[in-house]
Amino acid sequence: MQKTLPSPRSSQQNLVRSLFLSLGLTVGLTMSLSSAHVSAQSYPNRTVKMIVPLTVGSGADIAGRIVAKNLSETWKQSVIIENRPGAGGLIGTGAVVSSEADGYTLLVQSASYAANPAIYKKLPYDPLKSLIDVDILGQTPYVLITSADGPYQSIRDLVIASKSKPGEITFASAGVGSSTHLAAEYFNQMMGIKLIHVPYKGSPEAIADTMAGRTAFYMAPLDTAIGQLKGGKVRALGVTSKARNPAVPEIPSIAELGYPTFEIGLWFGVWAPAGTPPAIVKKINQDINLAMQNPEVKAAYESKGIKATPMSPPEFSKFVREEMAKYQKIAKDANIEPQ
Repeated sequence: MQKTLPSPRSSQQNLVRSLFLSLGLTVGLTMSLSSAHVSAQSYPNRTVKMIVPLTVGSGADIAGRIVAKNLSETWKQSVIIENRPGAGGLIGTGAVVSSEADGYTLLVQSASYAANPAIYKKLPYDPLKSLIDVDILGQTPYVLITSADGPYQSIRDLVIASKSKPGEITFASAGVGSSTHLAAEYFNQMMGIKLIHVPYKGSPEAIADTMAGRTAFYMAPLDTAIGQLKGGKVRALGVTSKARNPAVPEIPSIAELGYPTFEIGLWFGVWAPAGTPPAIVKKINQDINLAMQNPEVKAAYESKGIKATPMSPPEFSKFVREEMAKYQKIAKDANIEPQ
């Protein structure tokens, strides 16, 4: 059977149609890329909100406010901190997850972001997919504090008392599943002691009750407790970094007190809703890293015992995942049943 060949006119029409289709795709892609570029170039052109899912005066709140002030000056736009504490940080984090992915609503959270998956069976978001890891704001050690008038003069005193009364002595945290909770559990594991966990709404409340002697100790973020330490309102038994912190050089590290392998730290970071344009994420990351080099920011950080450790988004993403694995191990070793 003889095949019907397309007419020259039909072939020309098909060629023209293909060319227009190809041109349309190219123009569409170019316009899309151009739009993303313009979006990043003009960002921000209005107020940026940073949601901190912790109380005012918490470690993440302090670091976030220091950087937000600098970003406001750099961007010539207001960068406001909004505190939405509750449920170990899940309420505030959920608010960011459900926000527009345009860079105007960001999350500022502590290492609790990595600790929560180890404690909660079901989170109202996927920590690996619902948010984009933007940047780390800095790192600081915890400082193990107890009442200035309390019976514990040293780590050794605390350990001996805890072993003589297993399951009777209490420790404070800034909430179930918070990084302060798991940092204390790590301490308990390393010391071979069993204590009762008393969760509080946040660091300020945990510090207040520890200061009053209602709990034996609190693994406090250094930047939140430094005022009470300088004022002699609490007694510090040791910092959790390998070496002493320059902001409080008089406080020994737990490692140097006869526990050489002991080390755990706190950090703060920034996240954006999934779908935020990569160019905007890159700009926020670069401007935060520049902020941490600013003399005023550096001085504020140093006074609070925070160390700036700038990272790119991929570096921060890798770091967060390593921290998640670390907290999973701590929770498992502590026999903590996920809630």
